[in-house]
Amino acid sequence: MNRPEIRVFPDRLAAADAASLQIAQGLRAEGARSLVVTGGASPGPVYDSLSRLEAPWERITVTLSDDRWVDASRPESNERLVRERLLVNHAARARLLPLKGSGATPEDDALAAEPSIAALMPFAAVLLGMGEDGHIASLFPGASGIAEALDPDGPRLCVGVAMSGIEPYLPRISLTVRALSATTGLVLLITGAAKRSIAERVLADPSYDPPVAAILRQNRAPVSILWAP
Repeated sequence: MNRPEIRVFPDRLAAADAASLQIAQGLRAEGARSLVVTGGASPGPVYDSLSRLEAPWERITVTLSDDRWVDASRPESNERLVRERLLVNHAARARLLPLKGSGATPEDDALAAEPSIAALMPFAAVLLGMGEDGHIASLFPGASGIAEALDPDGPRLCVGVAMSGIEPYLPRISLTVRALSATTGLVLLITGAAKRSIAERVLADPSYDPPVAAILRQNRAPVSILWAP
């Protein structure tokens, strides 16, 4: 598989529009039935644009790369973001598979979600962001069990995260690299000089190993890196 390249856009709205168009193309492919989306600040404009694009939404199930282990009504919830910004307009016809359930712990909910996640694989498209520490989804540097979660051949599809490495310091649930790389197209949307520097260093320096390296160096899914200042 070819080494990913960084596509540069003049501003964040242009990058968001490009991401939404690429994702919609994947959703229109024959047999497409699932989409993985992410949380944070960057994807909101992607969802605004994507929700207005035509796709066979009625056959698409949307799930999350990760979520904070909080009620979906809370502002910290990625599920809430997706419901409010993506599952509207044309995309209101899609079904949502949340990661947060009724388990006693994030790990309980992660284990309960695994069969449903497995049934959706391979995904038509996966949208990810990246933190300034190089984390993807809720897979943080130095976290307990991180090596297994980053292993594309690891045993798990979904894991509980006892505490996040960044604010808000909340427990989380996250898909693993094994799950995230089970797609016909992965879009990594990043903004700002610091994040571009991380991506460039991962691509140039095999010894540099933040969590995002597991996605950029796997050979299962093609990766598009979209960057704006």
